[in-house]
Amino acid sequence: MDATRPLDALNAARNKRVMVELKNQRRYDGTLIAFDIHINTVLSDAEEFVDGEMKRKLGTVFIRGDTITIISPQ
Repeated sequence: MDATRPLDALNAARNKRVMVELKNQRRYDGTLIAFDIHINTVLSDAEEFVDGEMKRKLGTVFIRGDTITIISPQ
């Protein structure tokens, strides 16, 4: 991946599985569909994890960018 800017790295991860960790310690795994300059993020086929344990399957979710601490390609 040739990412010279943060948004380039997100663009390279589009349509791939990612892990998104939030400030409230929750984690969402899903396919990165879209994001904007505020890192507001849309995942499809999303699953919610609490304390490392899968709690529920959510399908498509919108995550506010200011709640995100980490986005990592899987």
